[in-house]
Amino acid sequence: QVQLQESGGAFVQPGNSLRLTCTRSGGSFSGYSVAWFRQAPGKEREFVSVLRWSTLATYYGDSVKGRFTISKGNAANSVHLQMNGLKVEDTAVYYCATGRPITSSMRDANMYYYWGQGTQVTVSS
Repeated sequence: QVQLQESGGAFVQPGNSLRLTCTRSGGSFSGYSVAWFRQAPGKEREFVSVLRWSTLATYYGDSVKGRFTISKGNAANSVHLQMNGLKVEDTAVYYCATGRPITSSMRDANMYYYWGQGTQVTVSS
């Protein structure tokens, strides 16, 4: 059974940085893509970033491009999301997800089989 756990969410001021981690239990991410989505209150779930494990290809949502970086962790079962230059509008629950979407569908939440419970990121002055 694949289980995902996010960690690293916190309350920070605008301009600061956070690093989120997604850890998989019950196996590695080998052969999968690992994505981050976020959802703010009253808004739809939004694609943030995705990493294709086998090729290290990465993709980002327009709102985070240039500020966030997704990367493999030291272990084969973890992925990081480094978030720099945080803005108030980055406030959301951040979810990691894993699956095997084709490239054209990697931004589609419906393409991911497994999801974590989410971690809260709040950016406020």
